[in-house]
Amino acid sequence: MKTPPSDADELLILSERLLESISKRDWETYAELCDPELTAFEPEARGALVHGLAFHRFYFEQVGPAGPQHATLCDPHVRLLGDAAVVSYVRLIQRLGDGGRPHTERFEETRVWHRRGGAWRHVHFHRSAGGE
Repeated sequence: MKTPPSDADELLILSERLLESISKRDWETYAELCDPELTAFEPEARGALVHGLAFHRFYFEQVGPAGPQHATLCDPHVRLLGDAAVVSYVRLIQRLGDGGRPHTERFEETRVWHRRGGAWRHVHFHRSAGGE
């Protein structure tokens, strides 16, 4: 009999699934994992606190496929707080840049998850500006 994953393991799996949906511009999966009232601080918002999913949807709907890329979560840390959790990590994104040369971006990210009705939903995140 297989034991179910721990909450920490489940949150890491969900976080990786969320990031994969972003990489693939898979709006359906992203919206399924996120609370409709998601809040965020991210470089694209230019210092403003973003509320809801409309701001994020814009980036998913851009014309053309997302180019090939690979995301790696470095040193992830999960802090459980009852029915809430904070997942922090460094995300490295490898992609092809100008002229087809490999390029890596680095983001420090903190994502907050809330368990409601037995399911975890992504409710807030803070992502730093990318660095090389």
